[in-house]
Amino acid sequence: MTTHTTPSTPSTPSPAPAVDLSLDEAGALAPLVTAQAAAVRVQAGAVLVDVRSEAGRAATGSIPGATVTDRYALDEAFDLTSAARQVPVLALDTPIVVVCGSVRGSGPVAAALRARGFTDVVHVEGGFGAWDEAGLPTLPPAQAPVPAQAPAQALAPTADGAAGAGPEVAGERRAR
Repeated sequence: MTTHTTPSTPSTPSPAPAVDLSLDEAGALAPLVTAQAAAVRVQAGAVLVDVRSEAGRAATGSIPGATVTDRYALDEAFDLTSAARQVPVLALDTPIVVVCGSVRGSGPVAAALRARGFTDVVHVEGGFGAWDEAGLPTLPPAQAPVPAQAPAQALAPTADGAAGAGPEVAGERRAR
């Protein structure tokens, strides 16, 4: 039977990366699958959710067709009663595959989704790196974000001695 509501639980685990856990402990937070098994699940209709940061995706690449979701906005992204829902999940039994840079990132998110009532959630052992190493579809990394300049550097004198905003390169994005 398909359920169409998302229960709210005050004791939902945090989706924050589990930096204090070993890889084995983080992996055990929710069912763990290999990259190949995850790809089979996605081909069969599972929703692939990438919870890596924008900087992480820019540095390492992305997975075509993955739904990029902010790990700290799971309630909004997975609210089955909201028309503003960001993730193409229609029911609590929709298969979901979570990928991050490692199981320390994906494990807490998968566990948080399971605690919210989603019943078919797994995460990828080895994260995006394993997906890429398995030869599964990826898009190349974008140019890494340029660190923001400190205010003193931003107004450093230009070559002609005038105060300026520093060099600007077309298409370059500054980190926030």
